[in-house]
Amino acid sequence: MSLLAALTSKPAPVKRAASMVAGVMARSLASAIEKPSLAAHYPVTPGSLTAHLQLRSGETFTGGSFGAPVSTVGETVFTTSLVGYPESMTDPSYRGQLLVFTQPLIGNYGVPGRERDAFGLLRHFESEKVQCRGIIVGDYATKYSHWNAVESLSQWCEREGIPAITGVDTRALVHILRGQGSTLGSLNVGANKSESVEWVDPNDDNLVAQASTDTVRVFNPDGDVHVALIDCGVKYNIIRSLCAQGARVTLVPWNHNIVDELASFDGIFISNGPGSPAYCTETIEQLRQAYSVYQRPIFGICMGNQLMGLAAGINVYKLPFGNRGHNQPAVDLTNGKCVITSQNHGYALDDSTMPMGWDRFYVNANDGSNEGIRHVEKPFRSVQFHPEAKGGPLDTAHLFADFVNQVRAMKAAGVPAIADIVNNESVKQSATA
Repeated sequence: MSLLAALTSKPAPVKRAASMVAGVMARSLASAIEKPSLAAHYPVTPGSLTAHLQLRSGETFTGGSFGAPVSTVGETVFTTSLVGYPESMTDPSYRGQLLVFTQPLIGNYGVPGRERDAFGLLRHFESEKVQCRGIIVGDYATKYSHWNAVESLSQWCEREGIPAITGVDTRALVHILRGQGSTLGSLNVGANKSESVEWVDPNDDNLVAQASTDTVRVFNPDGDVHVALIDCGVKYNIIRSLCAQGARVTLVPWNHNIVDELASFDGIFISNGPGSPAYCTETIEQLRQAYSVYQRPIFGICMGNQLMGLAAGINVYKLPFGNRGHNQPAVDLTNGKCVITSQNHGYALDDSTMPMGWDRFYVNANDGSNEGIRHVEKPFRSVQFHPEAKGGPLDTAHLFADFVNQVRAMKAAGVPAIADIVNNESVKQSATA
C-alpha cells in the first residue's frame, strides 16, 4: 500500500496512535532510565554559575548557567531544528515554555542586530522580545562567528532576563520527554537545586491574549488587496510574507469584532499562537459567524488551523510531546505530494470525523495527526505547519502567493465579501439559526 493510500484509506486514529507511541517509548525508557548516563550531572566550567533543570516528574539535570541568573517554571518542550535559534526563541508560539534544543552545539553564530525591513518589522527576529521562558542546550559555544552577529547568545539571554543552561545531556532529556510527554520544568541558577517548586502550568492561562497585539496596526498601506490578520501571537514573517505578495495587512487583536467589518476585507488570515485554543472562544465565535456569510478566502496557520477547525465543529486534543522542528513531513491529500515543513505546536485537530462540508487538507506522515483542513466548496483553508518558515524549509512558501492571488482574483471578479447586504444582527441570527 502506498503512503498516500495508507494515510487516506480511513481517518488516522491520532489519539490512540499517540498513546501507543508514548506507551512503547515509556516502556523502553523504564529499563534505560536506571543507567547512570541518564541521571548524570555534568561538570560546570570554572568561574561560571551552576544551573539546574528539574522536571516535575522527578528527574534533575545540572549544568552551567550562561543566561540571566533567575529562576523560572514552564512547560519543557524540545525542537529538532538545526538552525534558527534567534527565530525560535522570539516565536510567540513558545511563550510559557522551556525550550530544549536537540542540536548539540548552540550559539556558534551569535545573535544578529535589530535592523528593520521595509515594512518596519525586525529582520532577524519573529517578535520584539524573547518569548520562551528559558533554554536548555547540550553545548553552548562561548565564541561565536558570523558576519551579522552583534552579541553572543549569553549576552542576549542576560539582557532579556532569560535563564539558560548548558552541559545537559539533551538526548537523555528528549528520551524522557518523548516517553512520558511534555512536562513542567523548573530552571534555576545556584549551587543547589530548588527544594520547593511552585508548579504553575502556563497552559492554564490564555497565552494567546498575552501574545496578541492590543491595538489595530496597518502594514503596507498601499497594497492592492486588503487582508485582515487576526493576531493570536503572529510571527513577523507571516506579516512580511503577506506584504511581500502585495497585500495591505491590517493586524487586529485576537478577540477583535471582525464580523462587523467583513465587508471591508478582501481576505481573512488567522495567525499562529501559543497555548491551548480552548481559551479563544471569542475568536472561534467570530469565525463561526463569518463562515455563514463571508465569500472570500479565509486562511489559518498553526493556531489558526485549530481555531478554524473548532469553529467548524472539529474537536482538539493535546499531543503527548508536540511537533516542533524544521523537518516534519506533511502529505497534501489533494495531490499526494509530501512536503517538509516547519512546525511548533502542542495541540492538534481530531480529524477522525469531519463535519459536513469540510475535508482534511494535509496529514503528518510521521504520526498521522492533522496538518490542515479545507472547505469543499468555499475558499476556506488552513494548515498546521508554518509555510513562512523563517529558518527554513521553503517547500510550502507558495501558500502565501496562492492565498493572495486567490483574494486578488475574487476581488477582480467582483465577488462580494459577504453574501448579502446585512447588518451585524442579521449575521448573528443566520449563524445561530
